[in-house]
Amino acid sequence: MPHDRKFLATLALTTALMPMSGVAQAQTDYSIETLAEGLNQPWALAFLPGSPDIILTGRTGELMIWEAESGTVVSVDGAPEVDARGQGGLLDIAPAPDFAESKLLYMTWSGADDSGDTATHLGRARLDRAAGTLSDLEVLHVVGPFMDAQGHYGARIVFADDHIFMGTGDRQQKDFGEEHISQQLGTGYGAVLRLRMDGSVPDDNPFTDTQGAAPEIWSYGHRNIQALAVHPETGALWLAEHGENGGDEINIVQRGENYGWPLVSYGVDYRTGEAFAPEPSEGDGFVAPVFHFGPGRDDNFPPSGMAIYDGEAFPDWQGHLLVGNLRHQYLGLFPVDGETVSAPERLLSDQGLRIRDVAVGPDDGFIYVIGDGEGVPLLRLVPAG
Repeated sequence: MPHDRKFLATLALTTALMPMSGVAQAQTDYSIETLAEGLNQPWALAFLPGSPDIILTGRTGELMIWEAESGTVVSVDGAPEVDARGQGGLLDIAPAPDFAESKLLYMTWSGADDSGDTATHLGRARLDRAAGTLSDLEVLHVVGPFMDAQGHYGARIVFADDHIFMGTGDRQQKDFGEEHISQQLGTGYGAVLRLRMDGSVPDDNPFTDTQGAAPEIWSYGHRNIQALAVHPETGALWLAEHGENGGDEINIVQRGENYGWPLVSYGVDYRTGEAFAPEPSEGDGFVAPVFHFGPGRDDNFPPSGMAIYDGEAFPDWQGHLLVGNLRHQYLGLFPVDGETVSAPERLLSDQGLRIRDVAVGPDDGFIYVIGDGEGVPLLRLVPAG
């Protein structure tokens, strides 16, 4: 692949937003550095603790490290076998909180059984940087059941309070009623899951004593969670999920709560363009999003990847949400005041990139972004000048 060199192209930009429903008008100065080119369908990036290096997943099953000193991208062997049909493949990655000692990497992926049905997997393996390999791969959890479907795996993961939180999707099920998989506690799809670091289920999860419920569920009624982040000040878990033909949401996760999909929604049916459920309302028994987009393809925000800005490079953005937008090809900067979220400013809107994932550099406070697709770059946003 043609990404074995460091190419720095610094572009001083002033991004002026065009008027658009649901999107704020603003102006921000920043510069872009291209750190690597030619990445093949990257899906996630994370900083390796103790270094400025970044580990990346490629959806087709490739694991890579961008080495900051040389600017090269090197391959890592030993990734799990994945099913990359549809929206599947090697998905999220996160170094363990004790990575400095354990060298463990947690990963999610879609895997198939002998019949070709698929399920979302969570596992971990040990990284040997010198050898360029993973070893001791261990599957920690499989979200059942295996299904004849290749979409809406979810699969973002974060760590909080010595637990793993994992967001899943509804596997593109279209039965928009009470029997929908996201409303059924018997499966971990369409949910946020909470597990111990070894994959076991904590005793204090909300549904451990509910007959027939999947005990790993922390919250449910989600459509397709594609972004998770832990707030650096409050410790709250934030997520972004795809709606149906619009209706994309940003939510703050609460223990044991139902987020309503598909019984309430701001979206409309892809097949008919018609509403199939009422919008969330007070007293309906569901948790409403802190921010949402309206129906249709013109006013939507299919998200992928999220970071809550915490750094010194962009002080005016402290505490704001950074969320990738796939369809409209920009990085959304959402102002946040407590739990009030405002319409996003559009960053990187002139790059022609679907934005797949975003991270904030732990040491420099710069913003690191990967595009989605074949031959896409790893970019870094720095203050202009």
